[in-house]
Amino acid sequence: MVLLAAAVCTKAGKAIVSRQFVEMTRTRIEGLLAAFPKLMNMGKQHTFVETDSVRYVYQPLEKLYMVLITTKNSNILEDLETLRLFSRVIPEYCRVLEESEISEHCFDLIFAFDEIVALGYRENVNLAQIRTFTEMDSHEEKVFRAVRETQEREAKAEMRRKAKELQQARRDAERSGKKVPAFGGFGSAGMTSVSSGSIITDTIVEPEKPKITPATVRPSGPSKALKLGAKGKEVDNFVDKLKSEGETIMPTSGKRGSDVSKVLPPPVNVESVHLRVEEKISLTCGRDGGLQNMELLGMITLRVTDDKSGRIRLIINNNDNKGLQLQTHPNVDKKLFTADSVIGLKNPEKSFPLNNDVGVLKWRLQSTDESLIPLTINCWPSESGSGCDVNIEYELQEESLELNDVVISIPVPSGVGAPVIGDLDGEYKHDSRRNILEWCLPVIDANNKTGSLEFSIAGQPNDFFPINVSFVSKRNYCDIQVTKVTHVDGDGSIRFSSETSFVVDKYEIL
Repeated sequence: MVLLAAAVCTKAGKAIVSRQFVEMTRTRIEGLLAAFPKLMNMGKQHTFVETDSVRYVYQPLEKLYMVLITTKNSNILEDLETLRLFSRVIPEYCRVLEESEISEHCFDLIFAFDEIVALGYRENVNLAQIRTFTEMDSHEEKVFRAVRETQEREAKAEMRRKAKELQQARRDAERSGKKVPAFGGFGSAGMTSVSSGSIITDTIVEPEKPKITPATVRPSGPSKALKLGAKGKEVDNFVDKLKSEGETIMPTSGKRGSDVSKVLPPPVNVESVHLRVEEKISLTCGRDGGLQNMELLGMITLRVTDDKSGRIRLIINNNDNKGLQLQTHPNVDKKLFTADSVIGLKNPEKSFPLNNDVGVLKWRLQSTDESLIPLTINCWPSESGSGCDVNIEYELQEESLELNDVVISIPVPSGVGAPVIGDLDGEYKHDSRRNILEWCLPVIDANNKTGSLEFSIAGQPNDFFPINVSFVSKRNYCDIQVTKVTHVDGDGSIRFSSETSFVVDKYEIL
């Protein structure tokens, strides 16, 4: 490796933030940085200093130093150019070059450092590209936050329902002349019905981790506490009670439409060589047909956790015929991949880094060819005397795919009540707060490639657009897979595990 570490330290050699690009212990890096100030000759202006084993390339930053630790056989001119880029990155995230400010933005700096250097070698990036890469939004984070907010809202609503039930139970008991039941944790049994009810509504505390699953509250002695989220027969009894009162209960065997996570669960058995094949699609269609834009990004990520399995090669099976643009990592032997579809390092004596996720191959597909749309959505709103009759259908075009947790979100007008559902494949949910009708389908595959939904509601045809679609899949869209992993020195195969995911970044019908 050429570049061993990049660090920001004080003039006394105290490390504020340091990013190692090779396996290096904390004691080792702290020792190298502590020795750095002692090696500089006061009064002489230099940009590097050497020891028997490493070279320090540095630049003063007011009261601090930006230091690169490299091997002695590295190119000093390239190191100086890399150092200047590192020094320009720091003011992008820190308003003042002080120790407290550097510590506060340490993770931002580390993420930026990782964009500059990969596997010990500098990437071909500039300052604007680094800023763009580090500011990219995480779709998974947005989904997680949306799921958490939904859970919190439902937990609060559930607690309000429980409070009303407790109040009603006390009133009924008092009217019938029976002893008012006490509910532990919310006051003593000797309180009156009115005071107990006020305590219940005023002292409800939101739990740190709200749970969606409703539960019944069992009256008990003063030493018992109110339980939210209890399971077993209590849940069944509560659900039966709601059904008897005419409530519509959505099945909870799968995830609800608004709670769909865009990240598939990781595999249970992970080998020392683990591969992730990930794809994200961004697609925009017109309501009258026509693909405005489709972009698909894919990547194969390698993680090695055993040093004995570091010197390996990946045999790639590429059966895609859609016209992909393939690109390998700069440290991967491009000629070997082009000739034999094999991924290996340019230097066969080197190993892939341990315990790090390394992207070795990525691909991109951009097209306006309608035949490449994986799932088509056809929506027909027709005006009627009382509003609009909406017919919407889906059709799976890529029959090799299996789409799970599909949610088709259709906007509906506000203030006109719930839509009247006619024919329906799958399930639906009307969110009156967001004015969204969610059409939920657990699986769409070759055996269930078409389906339709009909509903009526007051409104105009333009009120039902744009339509958004989300799904997850364990099969990738472009048929690219790793079929075998072998040692560099021989043909002996290595056990490996893999996971495949195909998710939606944006899928709109405008």
